[in-house]
Amino acid sequence: MAQMDMELKKAFTEMQINKLETTKKINMIDMKCDMVKTGKHKYQLTEKGTSSLSDDTRVYQSVGRMFLLTDVQNMREDLKAKQEKCDKAIELLEKKKEFLQKSLKDQEDGLRELVQQRKEADLTAK
Repeated sequence: MAQMDMELKKAFTEMQINKLETTKKINMIDMKCDMVKTGKHKYQLTEKGTSSLSDDTRVYQSVGRMFLLTDVQNMREDLKAKQEKCDKAIELLEKKKEFLQKSLKDQEDGLRELVQQRKEADLTAK
């Protein structure tokens, strides 16, 4: 009986630690997702702001700590590519988040099943 209690206590402790770690990871994923969404929104606003420019307008595109002279069409294509990259990153982060939530739920279900088995074993022992 004491061994079963220690086994349950160990399982609960492991699950609690895992839940804390998983919750931290989910929060980090949410923060990263918000950052990527903010970047995507910035690219959309930039594209919207430059949509009224004519093709012969001189525009400068930031590259690191410097600016390069480029044409409007090239800049728009680059902005579209960055938006698509953000969409893919958001999709990947959402998949990671779903996986973590599913694994946490599976572990909780396993622990419930273990507790239920212990209860049934105690009832049959009496």
